[in-house]
Amino acid sequence: MTAAHESNEMDGPHEGPIKTPKQLILAVLYAFVVPIFGIILLVMFVTAEKRPAAGSDAMSPKAVAERIRPVGVVEVKDASDLASLKSGDQVFAAQCSACHAAGALGAPKLGDAGAWAARIKSGLNALIHSAVAGKGQMPPQSGGDFSDYEIARAVVFMTNKAGASFTEPAPPAATAPTTTAAGSGTPGSGAAAPNTGGSPMPDPNAGKPETTAQAALNTQVRDAPPNADAGRSKTQVAANTAAAAATTAPAAATAAPPLYAQVCSTCHTPGIAGAPKVGDKAGWAARIAQGIDALTTNAIKGKGAMPPKGGSSASDADIKAVVTYMVNASK
Repeated sequence: MTAAHESNEMDGPHEGPIKTPKQLILAVLYAFVVPIFGIILLVMFVTAEKRPAAGSDAMSPKAVAERIRPVGVVEVKDASDLASLKSGDQVFAAQCSACHAAGALGAPKLGDAGAWAARIKSGLNALIHSAVAGKGQMPPQSGGDFSDYEIARAVVFMTNKAGASFTEPAPPAATAPTTTAAGSGTPGSGAAAPNTGGSPMPDPNAGKPETTAQAALNTQVRDAPPNADAGRSKTQVAANTAAAAATTAPAAATAAPPLYAQVCSTCHTPGIAGAPKVGDKAGWAARIAQGIDALTTNAIKGKGAMPPKGGSSASDADIKAVVTYMVNASK
C-alpha cells in the first residue's frame, strides 16, 4: 500500500453540507424565498418617493380629483352677458399674478408705487394696449384668453393699487335680438310661415336680430291694408315693389356691417384704448374732416393702439364699409 493511498483512507470520504432531507428542503426553500424578498425590497425602495407618507391627505377626494382632472377645458362665454365677465381682481389672480405678484421678468409688483409711477404717467389707454398686444417679455394678454374689456379691468385694478385713480371703461353694449309675438305670421317675426303641404315651413331667419332695413320693410308689410295689390296689374305691383325697395335702401345703408359687431365694436362701442365711440360727434369731428379714404387707410394700416384692420383679416372693401357706417352714425 502506497503512502498516497494510506493518506486518502485516513481523510475519509468527502461529504457536502446537506446531510439530511430536512436540510435539502430548507436549502431549496431559501433558494426561492430569499431572492423574492430581495426583489420586493428593491421595488419598495425605488417607489418609496411616490407613495403617500403616513398621515397625508394624498388619497383624499380633493387630492384624487386634482390628479385626475382634465388637462384642458372648454369655456363658452356669452359676450353679451356682462355678469359672466371677470372683474379686475379675478383676472389678476387668474393670469397676471404669476409675474406681477413676485415681480418676475421685470414686471412691476402689485402695489409698488415706484415701479408703476412712470407707467401710470403714460396713461390708461397705453397700458391697456400694452397688456392686450403684449410688450417686452409679456405675451399678448400674458398668455390668457380674456376679452379686451376684462384685460382693461385688470389694468385698472393693478394701477389703482399703485396709487392711480383710473376709472374702469364702460362695459361693451349688449345687442339683444328683436322679439315679436309668436304666431303673428309676419316676416321677421320668427313665426313659421304657413305651408300648403300640411306641415309648417321653418323660417330661416327665426331667432335672428332684425337689421334696420328688415325692420322698415316689415313695418311696411304689417301696416299695408289686406289685399293691397288685389285688382292691380303686374306693372303696378312691380312698381310698388320697386318703391318699397327704394324706401328701405337708405335704412340698409345705415345698418351696422357684421364686421363692426364682430371686431370693431370691442373698442369703438365702449371707447377703449382711445377709440372714438360711435355716435360721439365731438370725438369724430376732426377725424371725419380727413375724409372716408384717409380714415379707411388708417384702419387698414393701423394707427396708435389700433392694429391693422383692427386685428381682423377682412377685405379692404369690408373695412371701408365699416368706416363709412361709423362716420355716418357719428355725424
